[in-house]
Parts: sequence; C-alpha cells; structure tokens
Amino acid sequence: MTNSPATPARLVVGIDLGTTNSLAAVRAGKGARVLRDQDGEPLIPSVVCFAPDGQTHVGRTAKALRLTHPDRTVFSIKRLIGRSAREIGEEKQRLPYTVVAGERDLPRVQIGDRNWTPEEISSLILQKVKATAEQALGQVVREAVVTVPAWFDDAQRQATKDAATLAGLDCLRILNEPTAAALAYGIDGTRDGTALVYDLGGGTFDVSILRIEDGVFRVLSTAGDTHLGGDDFDELLAQRILRTLPTTSDPYVLQAVRAAAESLKIRLSDAETAELQLDLGERSAGHLSTSLTVTRSEFEAAIAPLVQRTLDCVQRAVKDAGLRLDQISDIVLVGGSTRVPLVRARLQAMTGKVPHTGVDPDLAVALGAAIQADVLAGNDRSLLLLDVIPLSLGLETLGGAVQKLILRNSTIPTSVTEEFSTGVDNQTAVDLTIYQGERELSKDCRLLGHFKLRGIPPLPAGLPRIAVTFLVDADGVLRVTAREQRTGAQASIQIVPSFGLTREEVRRMMFESIENAQADYVAREQIDVRNKAEAMVRGTQKAMLLAELPPDQTYAVQKALKALAKLLVANANAETLKHGCDELTKVTATIADDVISSAVTKALREEER
Repeated sequence: MTNSPATPARLVVGIDLGTTNSLAAVRAGKGARVLRDQDGEPLIPSVVCFAPDGQTHVGRTAKALRLTHPDRTVFSIKRLIGRSAREIGEEKQRLPYTVVAGERDLPRVQIGDRNWTPEEISSLILQKVKATAEQALGQVVREAVVTVPAWFDDAQRQATKDAATLAGLDCLRILNEPTAAALAYGIDGTRDGTALVYDLGGGTFDVSILRIEDGVFRVLSTAGDTHLGGDDFDELLAQRILRTLPTTSDPYVLQAVRAAAESLKIRLSDAETAELQLDLGERSAGHLSTSLTVTRSEFEAAIAPLVQRTLDCVQRAVKDAGLRLDQISDIVLVGGSTRVPLVRARLQAMTGKVPHTGVDPDLAVALGAAIQADVLAGNDRSLLLLDVIPLSLGLETLGGAVQKLILRNSTIPTSVTEEFSTGVDNQTAVDLTIYQGERELSKDCRLLGHFKLRGIPPLPAGLPRIAVTFLVDADGVLRVTAREQRTGAQASIQIVPSFGLTREEVRRMMFESIENAQADYVAREQIDVRNKAEAMVRGTQKAMLLAELPPDQTYAVQKALKALAKLLVANANAETLKHGCDELTKVTATIADDVISSAVTKALREEER
C-alpha cells in the first residue's frame, strides 16, 4: 500500500494596500515573510505614473517620474477611494494631479483625455504587488487577504474589494490593519492579554483595543481618522516651504516641494535640525529657488495638534472598550509615521508603557495579513479573529431620523432584525434608505444606499409588519433584507456605496480588460520595443564616437544602425523593430571588446600629450 502525495498547501497571500507603500507577505510554517522584488525591496510605492507615451509605470519607477510628469503621477489614492468628490474638495486643491467629479459624485483622476476611478488606480498598484509576489514565489497568486484601516466605512471597504477584483485577485477577507499588526508582533494568542494597536500610516490613523483569550483575538473597540497621517505632517512642512516661494499651482513645483518636505521629515527623526536647498529652475513665475532650516522643535510644535488628535482617539477607544489605560498590557506601533520621535514620546507618556518596536512598522500589517491568510487557507486552525464594525448602521425613519440597528464596535460577522411599519394609510411600497454614522439625523450621516420593498397589503398605517435584517459579513460589508410578514414579499440589497463602483461597472471593467487583453499587450509591446530600439541607436552612436575600428567593422555597424533608425522613422511594427535590434546586436556584440580597447587606447594617448 502506497501513501498518496500530500496535498499542497493552499496559497493565500496577505497584502497591505497602503497610502504610501504597499507590499505582500506569505506564511510558510510558523513564520511569515514579506515578498521582495528582484532588488530585494519589500516596499512598492503606491504611486502610478501615466506617461505621455502611453506607458503606465507603477511603484519605484513611477515615483522616480513624479518630477518629470508631475501632473500625470498619482499618489495617496487611498485617501480618495470610497469617498465622494465633495468630501475631498479641499484636499484636491493641494494635489499636483487633477481630480474631477464624475457620475454619482465619484472622484476621478483626470489624465489627458481619460478619467480614472480610485478603484482602477488602486487595482494597478495591486497588480504590481501581485506580480512581485508571483515572481518571488514562482507561482501564480489568485487569492489574498487585503487590509484596510479599521476606521474605513462600508463604502471604502467595498471599493477596496472592487480594486482587488479588477486586479485579478479573489479577496477572501478585508482585514482591519490594527488586527493584522497585533498578529505580526508575536501577540499570537499564546498568552492572554489586552493590546492597544496604534497605527499611523501615510494617510490614515487607527487605534484598536484587542483582547486575546485562548487564541481568540477579539477587537473590543476601534477609533481613528481616515484623513490623518504622515501626509499631513508632510503638508505642514510643504506649506512652510511654499511660503518662501511665489504663489504657484505649477504641478512640478507642488511635486518637488512635497518630495522635499518628506525628506525633511525623515531627517528630523534622526537629527535636531535639517537644512533644505531647493532649486526649481526656470518656471512660469521666474527662477525659483529657496533655502530653509527647520529644527525638530519647530516641526514638533507644528504637528503637535495632529498628534493630540491621535491621542484623543486612543482615549476614546480605551473608554469604549470599558478599560483604563493601566489595564493595557501591550502597546503596538504600526505605520512608518510612528518613527517620528514626538509620536512615540507622547504615546509612551500617556500610557506609561514602552511600545513594542521589534517589528518594522512598515511591514507589520502585511505580515499579520499573511498569518490570517494562512488561517483562511485552512493551514492553521489555532487562531480566531473577531473584528468589529467601526460605525453604526441604520435606517432613515420618518422626519429624517436614523434608527440604528447595528451599533459601532459590534463584533462581526453579525445580524440584527427589527420590525417596522408604514406611515401612510394604504401604502403598498416603502423606500428603505441605509445610513452609516453616529449622528441622529440622516443629513448628518453617510448615505450608503437605498432600495424599495413592494407588495405590501393596503392596510391602515401601522398595521403592515416589515422585518428588516442587517447582516454584516466578516469583511464588514453590509447586506440589508426587508420582508413583509403577512404576504411574504421580500427585497434585499448588498450595499453598493453611493461613492463607489456599481456591480455593473466592475463587471464592465473586468470584461473590458479581458476583451482588450490582446490589444493592450500588443500596444505595450510596441512601446517597449520602440524604447529599446531608440536606446540602442543612441547608445551605439555614442560608442562609435569613442571607437577606433577597422573600416569593415565600422561599415557593418553603420549599416545596421541606419537600418534600425529608418525603421523607427517609419514607425515599424514590434516584430520588424525586434529584427532590426537583433541585427544591430549581432554586429555590435562582436566588437564590444574592440570598442572598449580603442577607447582606453585613445584615453592613454590623450594622457601622454
């Protein structure tokens, strides 16, 4: 009798889709590891550049082009996803790229004559993360756990899932970042306790209180701000730099100043003072240059109100958890912005505990997501994560009030059913409007969606019995069902946020990507081959200026060089250009040593004169 081969472990990666950087991690055995690119780098800048030549760059190459193409390089897209154009009105004025209002008040990034949704741009970042993970693992990645700030509302969570779908990923779970981070710090359920996770990233802030008992992670409370992070620290420094320059909306200047501000912030984490010398060259406002010295105390005074806002959230989360600060056993730091000395000092002074710093705060969320991914893959059954919903969910009632059905900090998954009735005699249909928020009036809460229940018997007001069920799944995504108890008439909706993509739009984008895959590949290949050919022509021309070659070799190179140059002028197709490149490569490869040798000989002659 032979043993059958062991079933290979199911591969599910953990992905941290960050405001500033994104990355993936995987768990093999007991330990999780981040997946690095071919240069050994784990972090992929969450930056996309739509170059004028039609190429789309993502990650480090995109970040390097932010000054070359300032109005075509998109960053901090996480601060736009799942929000309305109205909500980001002030912020878009400070961005070097153009944000406009699209259908249903959805913000869209305008690049040339095309508008991009935040979900589409986020999907490009996720595609880059997916490709990096596949290269590191040597196999295809199809499933993932993607993290979001705990304070993300339903619209932002659904938009993030849509981005994953567009990237070709099956998102098994949307996981709160602080919960993931607690796993990464070795608070792994082997001992009981209560952890406070302080997560200050590039664009968002979260604090969560977790209780660990017998391997079960239960989130007791969460608080935060989806519009507060290291970007805001940068903005304060950027505004100080801009005050030394003439008023301008030049995208190049805004990108250069933002980059300089980020550099100042990083240097001030290690030094008491940092100097800036910035020469922006000739712009429409004239020659722009400035010099500036910033001390750490000046920087800390500027960001102190922002840091205090995070501490106010900490106090609220601890109170909501029914605890005192002295009952917290572990303080966990997450996010690159926790490297700012003032942040650590103020948090330690407030809690009386030294925060954990044993894990790189930039990597913690992805590592934790990988652990949860391994659990969902069925490879580890020792852990159970019980998260919470960050904001209350309810229905609009007569007079514009909101009846809350699921209260904030309720453990998910969860389901609540309540009975309602009609407000008008002989009413045969009701409109159900769903809101999220803590205010009492619908005008002060966030509209998530609405649907209509028909088939109600025409009875006096108050007699029909309508059971409304709110079901929140493990991702924090909401489904609402309404049923008239007498007739059995039923209607339901999985919330499609007012400020996100509709299911039809997601399907359309998926179909378009499949239908146009071949054309997209051909267009991309044409661009890549042309760029290679142009580089070969330039490089060979420069090399020939240095070379002292026999006439026959010179003739062969010049012939192949001219042939390739003609193909470029004629805009030849990719296959023809490839052939031209190959021909030039053949004649130049054989003389490479001669070129180097003759260049050295020439240099020695110059030295002897």
